[in-house]
Amino acid sequence: MRSAMWAGLLGLALVVSGCVGTLDGRHRAGVPFVKDSVEGRYERPVERVYSAAREVIRYNGTLIRESTQHGETNTVRVLEGKVNQRSVWVRVEPLDPKVTRVVVQVRTPAGGKDLDLAHELEKQIALQLTR
Repeated sequence: MRSAMWAGLLGLALVVSGCVGTLDGRHRAGVPFVKDSVEGRYERPVERVYSAAREVIRYNGTLIRESTQHGETNTVRVLEGKVNQRSVWVRVEPLDPKVTRVVVQVRTPAGGKDLDLAHELEKQIALQLTR
């Protein structure tokens, strides 16, 4: 009886936690309806910003995946990595020929948010662009 109650509570917890969308278009378990991403805009070409974001993830952790979003334009690129045991996604896309937008999303292993790390990585990308 007790194990059935715990199984029911675990199932309820999983349903309540839900799924969240990531910047690469996939879904994973996590706490929905919380802000988990930070945006920055830079007057630099897409390739320059993308390489800066790649270097920041490699410096701070492990780069897992690089991809191009084919449902949109070919200039939308997404990086996925692990930093401090957190899952990190960085989306780089042009807003116009001179301005590039970067969105950094960070999730903990339990599916929560880590805005402090997202801000830190976004600022490191900005600093990498000044070198």
